[in-house]
Amino acid sequence: MSRRSRRAAVLLFLAFVVMPILEIVVLIQVGQAIGPWWTILLLVLDSIIGAWLIKREGRRAWQALRERLESGRMPARELADGVLVVLGGAFMLSPGFVTDALGILLILPVTRPLFRGLLMSYAGRQVVRRAAPGDGARPGPTVVRGEVVDDQSDR
Repeated sequence: MSRRSRRAAVLLFLAFVVMPILEIVVLIQVGQAIGPWWTILLLVLDSIIGAWLIKREGRRAWQALRERLESGRMPARELADGVLVVLGGAFMLSPGFVTDALGILLILPVTRPLFRGLLMSYAGRQVVRRAAPGDGARPGPTVVRGEVVDDQSDR
């Protein structure tokens, strides 16, 4: 099993086994602490606030991206912000407090720069890794050694 497929297997295990168990544990703990109806109300309120936040920050990220493109500059920061808002929105769509908290952290303009830095660092490493010669990821041009023979020079 390659390193890449092991990493994918670990991520899938975390996403589909560990996260649901963690969400259930947290929901039970919150429900025992504040009661089931307050827990449901808190989840609904969390969803409403999350939807409003996604709409607001998504609009801001889109506007910043458009302005950057119209000015003819590379929109690296704006693209990263857009990705983080979409990813945060996906976390907000899944039920539970843990994913909602992570989604809000990805969306909030105060905490987004931390995640933007992590995302851009990761993307930069991927570009360097894929562009490195000899890694087998992308074959280079075929070089044929030889000499040029000009038949016209003998005449």
